[in-house]
Amino acid sequence: MNDTIDKKSRANSSAACKGGAGGIWVLGFIGALCFYLHTHSGTFWLVLLAFMKSVVWPAFVVYHVLTLH
Repeated sequence: MNDTIDKKSRANSSAACKGGAGGIWVLGFIGALCFYLHTHSGTFWLVLLAFMKSVVWPAFVVYHVLTLH
């Protein structure tokens, strides 16, 4: 009986239960995709570049925030 209680308490304390920022990241991805598609519309390769930039935009933000003095 203690085994089942321990398993439930471990499952409730996992990082998956405490998440919730995924929706914010999806909204940021959609916003970045709209922005980059607006600036890079045209050929297939520019649209692909816009998609790739929208995937990695958080890395650019973190880099620029960390380089601020």
